[in-house]
Amino acid sequence: MSTREARTSIGAIALMAVASGLVAGCGSTPAVERNASASLSPAMIAEGQRVFRFDTFGDEVLWTDTLHMDDVVESKVDPTTALSVGLKVDADALPPGILGKVDLKSPATTVALLKMNAVVGLQATVDADNHITRLGVTCALCHSTVDDSLAPGIGHRKDGWPNRDLNVGAIIALSPALPADKKAVYNSWGPGKYDPRYNIDGKSTPLLLPPAYGLAHVKNETYTAEGPISYWNAYVAVTQMGGLGNFSDPRLGINVTHAPDLVTSKLPALRAYQHSLPAPKAPAGSFDVAAANQGRAVFGRNCMGCHVGGDGTDNNGGNKLHSPAETGVDGAYAARTASKAYRTTPLRGLWQHPPYFHDGSAATLADVVSHYNQARNLKLDAKQQHDLVEYLKTL
Repeated sequence: MSTREARTSIGAIALMAVASGLVAGCGSTPAVERNASASLSPAMIAEGQRVFRFDTFGDEVLWTDTLHMDDVVESKVDPTTALSVGLKVDADALPPGILGKVDLKSPATTVALLKMNAVVGLQATVDADNHITRLGVTCALCHSTVDDSLAPGIGHRKDGWPNRDLNVGAIIALSPALPADKKAVYNSWGPGKYDPRYNIDGKSTPLLLPPAYGLAHVKNETYTAEGPISYWNAYVAVTQMGGLGNFSDPRLGINVTHAPDLVTSKLPALRAYQHSLPAPKAPAGSFDVAAANQGRAVFGRNCMGCHVGGDGTDNNGGNKLHSPAETGVDGAYAARTASKAYRTTPLRGLWQHPPYFHDGSAATLADVVSHYNQARNLKLDAKQQHDLVEYLKTL
């Protein structure tokens, strides 16, 4: 492995940006994409769910052998701390009443939860003496949450929902293997954000974790739309999670190979499961129906030039992109990519995942509408803006 390849794997950390796609035409990804439409069988979806929730692609080499996160979790991360940095617990994996019987301030309880396979997105091998011998991460770490039905952070899984509580950087910064300057960068990201290029170019412009639902008819699922979904799955699995797979992209100067390849053969099933996840419908009573009906017309007159069709993006037709100046958003992240531009984001489940824009710079949908009213000179009055927000809540 070259120095660049080693840096690509070693600096990597958590985030199976399950729902994304950077740079088409690399490795075996195009064939994976072409065959995916024929792979949505129940068996394929079930296998994809297993991969999404539980497969580490062998990334324990990074998380255990390089970052030593097994030692950190076993000695420092009690359940209360884990929940405070956004980790989630799968209530369906817990014996009834167990939370009332254990010490939530003890790291030993975290080890017990890992042994029960109850911590969403973490996989651990625990020996007979209750010591973690191997620790790895899965796609679900960043792209699943829970419904808090048992307690905050503890409930039934909601796959595809971005975990905007998860402070990936703060978790990574706990590693004793990282120097102080890198720890400072990771700690600067904050909850719900991750930079999938920091270990590639050394720059830091963290992105919001995107949703991984509603992808069945979305061509490219990254903010900069550089390729199909399975490309991004492979990119993150190998260069960010530290999975033992093959990934090559000459435009980024990356060429990582492993034998055996533990990633590529799993991409079709993973994508099938992603495509099976529908966008959540807005709850009844969460929007003003009359105003939303008025807002639909406002949307049609002002927004459908870019948010076209049922998929809500002009990127599906001809891979159209927009310069940062065209939409008035920060261009620092786009400048680090092959496209240098942003894709029109498909509008799905908007009620569910504030903040908005690639960098989280719009706290609410009202902020989004206000931004575009100014940046695009839409000349919407206060009522039109209000009605448009109510319509967006329905999507």
